[in-house]
Amino acid sequence: MSTTMNGSNCSNPLNPTAAKIGVTFAYCLIFVVSLVGNSFIGIVVYKTQTLRKPINYFIVNMAMSDLLYPIFWFPSNLTYLFLDSWPISGPLGLAMCKLVHFLALVSVIVSVQSLILIAVDRFGTVVYPYRSPLITSKMCPFIILGTWIVASAVIAPYLFAFNQVEYPGKRACEGPWNEAFGESSSLGNRYALALYVAFFYAPIASLVILYSIIILKLKSQKIPGEQSDSAEKHRAKRNGNVLKMAIAIVLGFVLCWVPVSIARLRLLFAWESRDSRLSCDFYLYHRIAFLISFSSCAINPCICFTFSGNYRQGLKRLLKCFN
Repeated sequence: MSTTMNGSNCSNPLNPTAAKIGVTFAYCLIFVVSLVGNSFIGIVVYKTQTLRKPINYFIVNMAMSDLLYPIFWFPSNLTYLFLDSWPISGPLGLAMCKLVHFLALVSVIVSVQSLILIAVDRFGTVVYPYRSPLITSKMCPFIILGTWIVASAVIAPYLFAFNQVEYPGKRACEGPWNEAFGESSSLGNRYALALYVAFFYAPIASLVILYSIIILKLKSQKIPGEQSDSAEKHRAKRNGNVLKMAIAIVLGFVLCWVPVSIARLRLLFAWESRDSRLSCDFYLYHRIAFLISFSSCAINPCICFTFSGNYRQGLKRLLKCFN
């Protein structure tokens, strides 16, 4: 990586060829694990009758969004890594430029909404165990469709903003808001900031509140004794296991996406203040943070198969079918 900032040259201390090989290997590993793992999540839930519950439908919805993200980002990032230019020209290149960014961002928004729905489902199950479910299985298809509609609606401006931009010796896929909407490009930065607040930081705060209430409720409940109803003991154990998996998914998502969100916000504030004094270390941090965010697509299925015995059993049955 070599970037010129404030008239000084930022040189990557690592060997450029070795760095490219390492990043390529990481991208390929994440892509394969994400493709295989998330596909298995969907197939296992479809094949296993006992997993056809709202929480698992939302996990599948998140898995499908996690599939969409690497499928579109993986080729784009590898292209820029080796060519440093948008490779496709003409109408096809323009369409791909718009769709790659649009669908990748839609997948992230869908994942965030799925996390909220999982938390709401757990909240209703644990806090109000003897009431009718807050979310029923019949409602899930409409709710899941709604997550994609909402995500598509809020990301729609990027579909119009992104365009192919010609530079001397190369072609780029960028989002010049002033050309798309006739406004200052700062409008795009303000819109991006609003998206971060509405669909990242506010949901994280909501998740913390919901799971805190759930944990307090579980701790306040009496632990079933030896003479207690076996069905009650089984329900309490099942709720605890599912809660651990749900919290692990949330923590994995947050830990993967917080670093890159901080980097992006730093870039937005630097743009707004016309401050170009961003260090070379920051750009290195940004690239590492982006790679970490990309890995979230592969981490989620690993968490599901690690924390859920039902998912593991479903996977074993599925793998036996191929033998």
